[in-house]
Amino acid sequence: MQVQLTVNGKAHALELAPHTLLVQVLRENLHLTGTHVGCDTAQCGACTVIVDGQAIKSCNVLAAQVSGARVTTIEGLAASDGTMHPMQAAFKDCHGLQCGFCTSGMVMSAVDLCTHHPDASEAEIRELLEGNICRCTGYQNIVRAVVQGRAAGQAG
Repeated sequence: MQVQLTVNGKAHALELAPHTLLVQVLRENLHLTGTHVGCDTAQCGACTVIVDGQAIKSCNVLAAQVSGARVTTIEGLAASDGTMHPMQAAFKDCHGLQCGFCTSGMVMSAVDLCTHHPDASEAEIRELLEGNICRCTGYQNIVRAVVQGRAAGQAG
């Protein structure tokens, strides 16, 4: 079947099997490997991307379900000149990562969180990040990064 997607500002027309997951398209067809597959059950959040302004876990969404949509991956956050997105910079500055496996999904969720919950308290940020699992950091630096990224105007 034919699936049309705009990924990181670039239009794609893809011929796919009906059961193809969005994460497969991103990683295997478009070679955007920043979107990770951690659990295949939408539990860990490593595959989080933004589709039409909403964070979703791309491991449990069929590409056909989002045909016609605008998809942003971690690769699409940075400016065209390579300047990091404020949330990416905040994760770097605040040491909000260790092994890095969850980082792309965590950053994408943080961008979405700040867009839809711009006044979230630190406790609310922790609650809103609940769908993203990090086995390394203890979350304190991640929460600090979200607060700093939000302050840098990332949601605007």
